Amino acid sequence: MEKKFVILPDSTCDLPIQFQKDYDIELIPGHYTTPDGKEHLSSQSWSEEERDQFYKDLKKNPDGYKTSPPSSEECYRVFEKYAKQGIGILAMCISSGISGAHDFMLMAQKQILEKYPNAEIYVVDSLRFGPGFGLMTLYASELRKQGKTLKETAEWLEENKNRFHQSGWMDDLYFVAKKGRLTNAKAFFGSLVGIKPVGEFDYNGLTTVVGKGKGEKETYQLLLEYIARHIEKPEEQIIFIATSNRHKQAYVFKEMIENRFHPKAVYVNDVFNICGINIGPGLMAAYYYGKPISKGLVEETAAFNEIVEQVRKK
Repeated sequence: MEKKFVILPDSTCDLPIQFQKDYDIELIPGHYTTPDGKEHLSSQSWSEEERDQFYKDLKKNPDGYKTSPPSSEECYRVFEKYAKQGIGILAMCISSGISGAHDFMLMAQKQILEKYPNAEIYVVDSLRFGPGFGLMTLYASELRKQGKTLKETAEWLEENKNRFHQSGWMDDLYFVAKKGRLTNAKAFFGSLVGIKPVGEFDYNGLTTVVGKGKGEKETYQLLLEYIARHIEKPEEQIIFIATSNRHKQAYVFKEMIENRFHPKAVYVNDVFNICGINIGPGLMAAYYYGKPISKGLVEETAAFNEIVEQVRKK
């Protein structure tokens, strides 16, 4: 009989506590330091007041906040808890292109296998961060629920992680560019007020600007058409909409997505502290499963430009 396995992503997947419970997923917390020098463990729960204050303080002093992934020792302790029970481990981490979390998990995996040679443990580099990574963990949980083995689940994730898309805008590119989460940003700095840079995941798990919309009304339309070109079987999907203090826009987008694509569910989720520090205020984006992303985002950029032309002709 195949052993049960646990799903252990790091906390940059931004999965709210209720989803962790519903899908039986355990997060390995990372760390962040506030301007007063105090270190905190990541959290996926806060009040509206705490959230608003966090983003207010972050905007005032963006350089005063620092983040770090769980160390190899911390990963080892969590892994060992299950390895010594003979329970398989599916560890998942933020993109190795922007964090050392993958290396730390691999170090912990090696130490576990030295002590527990029969342990079954896989480490998957999500090549994503935030809710795009979080959505991937739900797929892993669903595969487990369907009876897939640990090996089968890990292999599916490796084969399909390039199908997890982002479709949204960022009001302020300063944070993501400064923190190394964004490519192709220079052309969009100093743009006119009302311009909405639109981002998509690339091969390295970074967000790349594929184009821009003029104002919210037009950009909503561009985003919907972009999703329509790339999403697969939307009626079977759960879609996340992430927001870093753009809740009004996120709920407008939620209704539009529901009316257009009729997915199983659409959830608006906060970007919590660790990802928030690196993304900053102003994100409003949907995350979904779709066609494989092309190398260099050549096809996606071309598609977005075509959509812009079509929308502006109407």
